[in-house]
Amino acid sequence: MSKDNLRNIVILGILAAISLGGFLLYSAAIFRIGFPLDDAWIHQVYARNLAQRGEWAYIPGVSSAGSTAPVWSGLMSLGYIMKLAPFLWAHLLGWLFLWAVGVTGYFGFQRICPDHKKFAILAGIFLVFEWHLVWAAGSGMETLLFSLIALIVLVSLINIEDQTERTQLRIFIMAGVIIGISMWVRPDGITLLGPALFVLIFVDSFRGRKMKLILYFSFGFGIPFASYLIFNQALAGSIWPNTFYAKQEEYAILRQLSIWRRVLDQIKLPMIGVGIILLPGFLLFIYKSIKQHLFSNVASWLWIIGFLLIYAQRLPVVYQHGRYVIPVMPTYFVLGLIGLINFIDLSSRNLLMRITSRVWALLIGSLLIGFWVIGARVYAVDVAIIESEMVAVSRWLANQTETDELIAVHDIGAIGYYSDRVILDLAGLVSPEVIPIIRDEYAIAEYLDRNEVSYLATFPSWYPYLVNQGELVYVTNGQFSTNNGGENMGVYRWRDK
Repeated sequence: MSKDNLRNIVILGILAAISLGGFLLYSAAIFRIGFPLDDAWIHQVYARNLAQRGEWAYIPGVSSAGSTAPVWSGLMSLGYIMKLAPFLWAHLLGWLFLWAVGVTGYFGFQRICPDHKKFAILAGIFLVFEWHLVWAAGSGMETLLFSLIALIVLVSLINIEDQTERTQLRIFIMAGVIIGISMWVRPDGITLLGPALFVLIFVDSFRGRKMKLILYFSFGFGIPFASYLIFNQALAGSIWPNTFYAKQEEYAILRQLSIWRRVLDQIKLPMIGVGIILLPGFLLFIYKSIKQHLFSNVASWLWIIGFLLIYAQRLPVVYQHGRYVIPVMPTYFVLGLIGLINFIDLSSRNLLMRITSRVWALLIGSLLIGFWVIGARVYAVDVAIIESEMVAVSRWLANQTETDELIAVHDIGAIGYYSDRVILDLAGLVSPEVIPIIRDEYAIAEYLDRNEVSYLATFPSWYPYLVNQGELVYVTNGQFSTNNGGENMGVYRWRDK
């Protein structure tokens, strides 16, 4: 490795630490350090039970497939083995993966644009400061790890026809293994089969060797993929985790919206911030790949579009800053930057081109930093809401309820982590029997009665019928949720208790 590359890798690591550190400092200043998602605490519960009890379980002694990302929960468990605080270890990993995304973008840009290598470091810097990616790095979730996997696979496939036969074979074996492992990170990883198979089928230079490449690729993919299916089958009696079904049932009503509305909602998510400025570059990349019949390049942007369309069709949610589609963003950003760099010319002899190019570059830099600042505040408020609502409720339950009392909860993460109570999960992640009735409050009420639930913990508007069946015994009165258009979480003594 050259000294320039080594130096730039170190620079990206330092900048990634500054970028994520800024978000964490803002969070500490607004309220305190934490996670911006309650789901992060679900991974912490699985990780703690794995490290301390050797069990893959949310409720001790009851194996379950409520963790969508077994690899991430497993990585979190290492923190408990090393006796590290959950925030410290999760954010350390977040920094490492943010750094890795920047480095992958840096080397990917160099390989795809060898004539513009001097701009590769700017691509890496862009990725470590883009606010969605920094938010994901501090989320305590697997989102950025999956984003990194997708970027590695797609960048490695671009221009693969220019590689030697031996290198092509290595790339497909590596891609197969990584895609198989990606299923352990998120079930969405199976979508990466699409671009890999597309390249195998349509790239002409593979003629005569396609079957060999497909066999090697399938072998690399098959072992981790088969083990993933067996893992879920053993835990939940289904080849997919509970969350695969629960989320789709919970938000099924959104599929009643026009398909065009759902598609537009998903497409808008990567555009919030500097992403909108990269759209012309992304479209130029698409145009060039089609015009020159670069099928390995076509595969990368087809995956981005296909991924967004799948979510528009099956799970058209846009909350939490589009966290389900954040994995497409690093690849979108890199392709957009590549498209632009092949079009703009900062030192062009043409005055109009020179001015346009410099204005575009200035816009990219200004929006990148501007939205990083906005994103830091957004992140801090998200953390404050979780800490002042879910964590506050969990601590009240730990202090004010008996250890043998059953608590019905929709957001089970922080409550399961801090309260040390038996939880009945209204979202169906660790209580899959709830999934068929997940939107039927009357059926849920009967279910709570049958299970002799003692308390219900929820935001009132989520279950208006259920909360009217109980007695309000605690409300958080947190300011962050109400100041941002939300409500306070409450605890209700369930009827006849």
